[in-house]
Amino acid sequence: MSVIVPTKSINRLDSLFVAGGKLFIICLLILGVLLPLLAIFWRGFTPDISQGGGFQAAIDLFTSANFLWLVGNSISVSLSVAVITVPLAYLFAYALHRTLIPFKSLWRGISLLPLLAPSMLPGIALVYLFGNQGLLRSLLTESIYGYWGLVLGEVIYTFPHALMILLSALSMSDARLFDAASSLGASSWRTFRSVTWSSSRHGIFAALCLVFTLTITDFGIPVVVGGDYQVLALEAYKAVLGQQQFGRGALIGMLLLLPALLTFGVDVWLRKRQRDAMSSRAQFYLPKANFQRDTLYLIFVMLICALFLLVFGTAVYSSFIQFWPYNLSFSLRHYNFEGLPGGWLAYTNSIILAFYTATIGCFLIFMGAYLIEKTASHSWLNNLLRMLSFVPMAVPGLVLGLGYVFFFNLPNNPLNFLYGSMVLLVLCSIAHFFTTAYMTASTALRQLDKEFEAASLSLKAPLYRHFWRITIPLCLPALLDIYRYLFVSAMTTVSAAIFLYSPDTILAAVAVLNMDDAGNIGGAAAMSTLILTTSAGVSILLSIASQGVLRRTQAWHQREAKQ
Repeated sequence: MSVIVPTKSINRLDSLFVAGGKLFIICLLILGVLLPLLAIFWRGFTPDISQGGGFQAAIDLFTSANFLWLVGNSISVSLSVAVITVPLAYLFAYALHRTLIPFKSLWRGISLLPLLAPSMLPGIALVYLFGNQGLLRSLLTESIYGYWGLVLGEVIYTFPHALMILLSALSMSDARLFDAASSLGASSWRTFRSVTWSSSRHGIFAALCLVFTLTITDFGIPVVVGGDYQVLALEAYKAVLGQQQFGRGALIGMLLLLPALLTFGVDVWLRKRQRDAMSSRAQFYLPKANFQRDTLYLIFVMLICALFLLVFGTAVYSSFIQFWPYNLSFSLRHYNFEGLPGGWLAYTNSIILAFYTATIGCFLIFMGAYLIEKTASHSWLNNLLRMLSFVPMAVPGLVLGLGYVFFFNLPNNPLNFLYGSMVLLVLCSIAHFFTTAYMTASTALRQLDKEFEAASLSLKAPLYRHFWRITIPLCLPALLDIYRYLFVSAMTTVSAAIFLYSPDTILAAVAVLNMDDAGNIGGAAAMSTLILTTSAGVSILLSIASQGVLRRTQAWHQREAKQ
């Protein structure tokens, strides 16, 4: 027997669900993003010499010869990486979208391997390959420790990030434009310039900005293969953890916000332009067979994937070696994690962090996107929540971590007890990866017809019940993508967490960095291997486990497609 809930009761419950949910997520973003950012500016510009030193200290730092040298190094490496990575990623994306090469899913999966490991892993692999005792040391005329080591490591690290943007850009071309070009007798090169380039150039520019920002704010690879070639991100890391110069770290952190803010602004502008440029009548483009073209692109794709397999395979292989390169017999001694307090505690903590970040974050972020997209009441809360949801995209992990140090580590802060706890690490991880997950959820929700909510209201069903029973099952594919993204990101993150852990909450990615600093590169490779295999394993298990669930929850869609 069904129970009919009175209309007034429904309205009260809906109001509590909508307004309470929006206010809770707004408070979460204020606490997790805005207040730490304000703490950075306060620490950087406070006149107290024991804190930041004020504007005079900032002027002295930004005009010093050493600082200008660091800026020059960072810009040089970042520009080089962007110029190398984006063309390679564009050709790779073009091969996947505009050719008929075989095994596209396999090549795409291999190309995304860097997303499943901490940023230090490419650097560790490069040491085993091209270091002083590397297998391929004779192939290089210069040492891997320095400029070229940074460039090569960052290219591998940033490649999948650029690839995902370019895959999206190339998927938006209208097949009718290609048909028109063909009927007019345009050459392949002319068609590329007039159609493909014009539709994807915005994505190329966005990828350039993103790669530049990721490189200039990363300190994992510089720690491993930077050598004497110092960069800004590494200087901020050393200033806070090594030298306890918090004011210097805050000033560098504020400077590192600039490229991220530029990337954010470019992304917002390009999204608007791209949306305006797309037609609702656009047709999906299907490439035609071309043996010569497909063969050349297949060779290129295989070379890129072979490089990735060589790099990551070397790191995994070295973790099982007794003593590189003198004793190559099989051994598990690196998995004892000698010199790491707690041993396997770091790996266990990372799994705990990833689980709670993915589980809590997935629900909160999806609910926030639902409240924005599907409820019209409290419009001022909608606008505020939408604005705050995009702020984390403009904040690099390194800067966010510094902000958490300056805010939560204040003795007078009533939340000071959270510092060093797993709760704070979960909060930081959710805040750090909020925007990408929110955009995924928002895109999925906008595809649902508003008649679902209208039917629910006409039946006088509470909105929260509709959200739980209708919206979540329909958007399950997007929810699974968000869960996978949050889990893998929390498993591999190091930029923010490096400042926030305690001996009891040390994480696997942080342990990789610490073991590499201590010279235990074998242990660092072993821990990186655990992170890589865990991220890949969870991703595969989620994909397999979701098939049956998706068949049930998406049965209506499959029947519609058959009809």
